[in-house]
Amino acid sequence: AHPEETQGNKLLHGSQSSMEKEEVTPTTLSLPRKKEEELDRHASIQEILELLCLMGAGYWKLCQYQCREALQLFQSLPQLHHNTGWVLHHEGRAHFEMADYQNAQRCLELMQRVEPHRMKGLELLSTVLWQLKKEVELAHLAQKAVDFDRLSPEAWCVVGNCFSLQKEHETALVFFSRSLQLDPSFTYVHTLSGYEYMANEDFEKAVSCFRNAIRADERHYNAWYGIGAIYHRQEKYDLAEYHFQRAVSINPQSSVLRCNLGMSQYSNGKAIQALDTLAEAFRLDPHNPQARFQRATIYVSLNRPEDALNELEKVRDAAPREAT
Repeated sequence: AHPEETQGNKLLHGSQSSMEKEEVTPTTLSLPRKKEEELDRHASIQEILELLCLMGAGYWKLCQYQCREALQLFQSLPQLHHNTGWVLHHEGRAHFEMADYQNAQRCLELMQRVEPHRMKGLELLSTVLWQLKKEVELAHLAQKAVDFDRLSPEAWCVVGNCFSLQKEHETALVFFSRSLQLDPSFTYVHTLSGYEYMANEDFEKAVSCFRNAIRADERHYNAWYGIGAIYHRQEKYDLAEYHFQRAVSINPQSSVLRCNLGMSQYSNGKAIQALDTLAEAFRLDPHNPQARFQRATIYVSLNRPEDALNELEKVRDAAPREAT
């Protein structure tokens, strides 16, 4: 062979080899990159799942009325996910269930600022303002809610609470009725209507409203409590005890519910059982003087003045006004 041909063949094969190397190199380099992207994707999915698990655990605790545990879980969320309407709504509800109305207002108003378009949760904020007797803030919230969405059941619930705070019970019932026209399954409004009828001493209609609430949500303890309160006022203590017991079985963490259960047990001739129930009420909330006051009343009826005096002294130290 000519030297030129040999040299040409070498050049040709050399150029082919370099071309093969150029074709292989990008593929070889892309494999680690693809693997890295896949790992990043799995890590992102894992992060989302952990976030959802944390939020779900907090919501489950709240549904069990383990409010302190629910708050701990919600507050452990990253700041980006914590400051969202959904989380702040449920944080506010947890504070509300613990009768911590100041913090409930703070969370629910922050929810409003974070998601101005959010209507869900406004009914709870209106009840918080009702409990705190903040008429101006409640009236402003009612006007704002109706202006934003007149077809929202929450808006008319807020308006109803506004009139309820002003003792205009008939007008409040009109707006609660409007809310139920928009959403007949709005459990909370059925219950609020029941309390308005109670204020008017129309107990038959009140019980009907509470039963509608229970039909919509059997775990709505407020309605069970409402029926129990009516039967207690009517001196039907067996029925009162049954309904208070149902409320306590749903929300065993409530000191107020246990106080009412203890009082109905005492009225039903179960003094010793009532003392145990009231002791548990005080254990759940040491700041609730009503539990000790009722225990003192029972001790007096049992002719145990020393025990009664001991309870009343503790009431005096915790809440001087209650003792008088």
